[in-house]
Amino acid sequence: MPRWLPILVFGVVMAALPLIPGMPPFWIVLLDNIGLAALVAMGLVLLTGVGGLTSFGQAAFCGFGAYTTAYLTTVYGVSPWLTLPLSLLVAGGAAVILGLMTVRLSGHYLPLGTIAWGISLYYLFSKLDFLGRNDGISRVPPLSIGSLDMWSPQSIYFVIWAMVLISALLTMNLLDSRTGRAIRALRRGHIAAEAFGVRTARAKLLVFIYAAVLAGLSGWLYAHFQRSVNPTPFGPQAGIEYLFIAVVGGAGYVWGGVLGAAIVIILKEVLQSYLPLLFGGQGQLEIIVFGILLVILLQLAPGGVWPWLSSLVPIKTRRARIDQSAAPPPRERKLAETGTLLKVERARKQFGGVVAVNDVSFDVHAREIVALIGPNGAGKSTTFNLITGILTTTGGRIELHGKPIDNAPPQDVVQLGIARTFQHVKLVPDMTVLENVAIGAHLRGSAGAISSMLRFDRAEEAKLLAEATRQIERVGLSAEIDQLAGSLSLGQQRIVEIARALCADPVLLLLDEPAAGLRHMEKQRLAALLRQLRDGGMSVLLVEHDMGFVMDLADRIVVLDFGTRIAEGTPATIKTNPEVIKAYLGALS
Repeated sequence: MPRWLPILVFGVVMAALPLIPGMPPFWIVLLDNIGLAALVAMGLVLLTGVGGLTSFGQAAFCGFGAYTTAYLTTVYGVSPWLTLPLSLLVAGGAAVILGLMTVRLSGHYLPLGTIAWGISLYYLFSKLDFLGRNDGISRVPPLSIGSLDMWSPQSIYFVIWAMVLISALLTMNLLDSRTGRAIRALRRGHIAAEAFGVRTARAKLLVFIYAAVLAGLSGWLYAHFQRSVNPTPFGPQAGIEYLFIAVVGGAGYVWGGVLGAAIVIILKEVLQSYLPLLFGGQGQLEIIVFGILLVILLQLAPGGVWPWLSSLVPIKTRRARIDQSAAPPPRERKLAETGTLLKVERARKQFGGVVAVNDVSFDVHAREIVALIGPNGAGKSTTFNLITGILTTTGGRIELHGKPIDNAPPQDVVQLGIARTFQHVKLVPDMTVLENVAIGAHLRGSAGAISSMLRFDRAEEAKLLAEATRQIERVGLSAEIDQLAGSLSLGQQRIVEIARALCADPVLLLLDEPAAGLRHMEKQRLAALLRQLRDGGMSVLLVEHDMGFVMDLADRIVVLDFGTRIAEGTPATIKTNPEVIKAYLGALS
């Protein structure tokens, strides 16, 4: 199904609603408010549900958009349409300043930070004289097109919902792109995303700004809908409500933001209208009942109402056929067949008084498979993290192509040609196998957010998806290409990680326990693939506990024990080494 078809159908339905004979004006006002809230919730879907960044302060960005247009139109007489880009610019500029401070926070500090500046901005709006303090700004002019002045809720209704539909389309386009995959990868932490070239701080700031711009758009429309602005709608309570809307509708789903806005706003209005009649107007019982009903709703649909409804009425979308001939050209192999590719010289890593890697030295040559083995806690995965830039070294030197890479950021390391898998699988479970693997090709594209939203990236996107498809077929998972990664077995997920790493077209492939969870025949196919990669010019460094797999595959083996290298040599040599037998292999001798 084309992505524009649901938007077109929804747009036709929304355009027809005000034209229904006898439609009460009150319902038009309610639909206007739903559209305004949907814009903010849509940004929160991207920020919180997709990017994993919780914000309680989006109402403040609505305030930036509303106050900008209210001030410019009432004081300087600027046309409302001319203030639109300025309102978005002010909201986006504020997001840059606040985002540079906020997105660096993690855990519970991030939402606390958004609450702090949300409250601060609310009180700032109410204290500035030129913004009217608590009284705000009144007599804001309505929007107009030609001689049509949009004084009535029905006339501005079409503008509000046109903005909602355009924003939904742009947001869906952004998510279905190289940039969108980078944003979606943030939900599983920054380590895997950075290992494939994603600048996570930049991606977080981008989604933060985008959500703020949508909130600023909502504020701009609100000012010309209400024709007056005061601080009350932009306070912390409104910020909490917007986040609640996104969660109820389905954080992570664009249309969930629209559905959540409809549910919350209509439910509040119904309760405020009828509960006082039932209980004789005692207290604000609607707030209590509203909270109880939403808790029950989230119990029934913990992921949100939109995915729950989608599961009841599954709609399969057909993926466009991918032309694999469009894949980008492979990396040029610059080394001779016997050259040294990776050199680790006296690498050391200390965590306080604990020495995890103790002056370890080894190298990996071109067209070679090297295994790094040792007991649990020997420092193998830590060594991988030092090589790939996830951890910084305490001492020593690590070189690739003769150039130092110790303490280089992971994005630079993968750009130079090192890709990896992880001991604990780091896939995005609610993305398909194809989308997860395509993250590995992140640095093989360059399209940004704007070109993605406007669909100018389609030629590049076709190349990246073609490469991802080729690697999925290479590892034997073609039948699962459209399955969600979280639905696969652990062994299959590890194979998906290998395909993702291959998508980066590395010269050196680092595999952390790739055979764990695989059956015998799957291990045999994996070994055949790794030999094929070696014969094609790629080197492999792997950590593995299956000694039968290692002994049959590796050209050389490096053995660690308590962070120290105790042996190095061919599989035949390692089998008979007394230090290795004592520390690790035991009965294998």
